[in-house]
Amino acid sequence: MNLVIDIGNTFIKLAVFQKDEIVSRAVFEDEKLMEKIQEILKTHKIEHGIISSVKTIPADELAFLRKNINLIILDHTLSFPFLNLYETPETLGKDRLALAAAAVKLFPNKNILIIDAGTCITYDFLENNKYHGGAISPGIEMRFKAMHNFTAKLPLIKTTDENETELTGKTTRQNMKIGVLKGVPLEIDGFIDLYKQDYKDLTVILTGGDSELLSKSLKNSIFAPENFLLKGLNTILEFNKI
Repeated sequence: MNLVIDIGNTFIKLAVFQKDEIVSRAVFEDEKLMEKIQEILKTHKIEHGIISSVKTIPADELAFLRKNINLIILDHTLSFPFLNLYETPETLGKDRLALAAAAVKLFPNKNILIIDAGTCITYDFLENNKYHGGAISPGIEMRFKAMHNFTAKLPLIKTTDENETELTGKTTRQNMKIGVLKGVPLEIDGFIDLYKQDYKDLTVILTGGDSELLSKSLKNSIFAPENFLLKGLNTILEFNKI
């Protein structure tokens, strides 16, 4: 069995894989990492693991993992199931590497646009198992926070606030919600349309924390697979097993 760990800025996602299938999954805050790992090691026969982290991993936690499983730490020097043509691979986000791996596993030898709607919205393009790069823009919550933080009077809007169906807002709060919650889908559809001008057979994948919210507003057809990043990490792990 494989143990896949994704350490983000706020939460940790963890999954146990039996080949390509998730048999256990958990999301929790980072102070519970060792507790959760110890629980899993008691209930599952883990042989291999991969860890992706946006933070520095404490040395004692790494030592414990390496003592108990064959551990791989995700970075750009690993082998990947795609050709990475990014000009600065050392600066490419680890989550984007994992998403690209998941995409070529699910859709080999296809033209793929992966849209990850999280803190930032990332666009990643693969052509026949070759990773070219993409684009980054602010995510929904970041846009709301920016309007509040960089102005004197605009309020802070929460993404959990009720969506606006109108095109023209009658209040400042409505204007802000329409600007973001209609603007982001228009941006995403615009990127998809531009790629489709050159790649008629484009496969579009939407993932990330805001994917469910956004998928209802997009005019283009998309795939929205579950646990996509975790599956990508497992794909990389399998590709690098000795």
